[in-house]
Amino acid sequence: MSEVPEHEPTGVEAVDRVLADVSGLDGIPVSDHVAVFERAHEQLRRALDARPDAPGADPGA
Repeated sequence: MSEVPEHEPTGVEAVDRVLADVSGLDGIPVSDHVAVFERAHEQLRRALDARPDAPGADPGA
């Protein structure tokens, strides 16, 4: 299996956490990959839907 390259930080904390989770897939059973991708999809959707100018907005939550 080829090594997963280290991701370049985006500067968006929520996105960087998702990238770190996905880059760790190499160490878990394939049967668990779906859950990681579903969680990543949900977290990225929340980050995209968040209004960064809204008071108290936390796209990483």
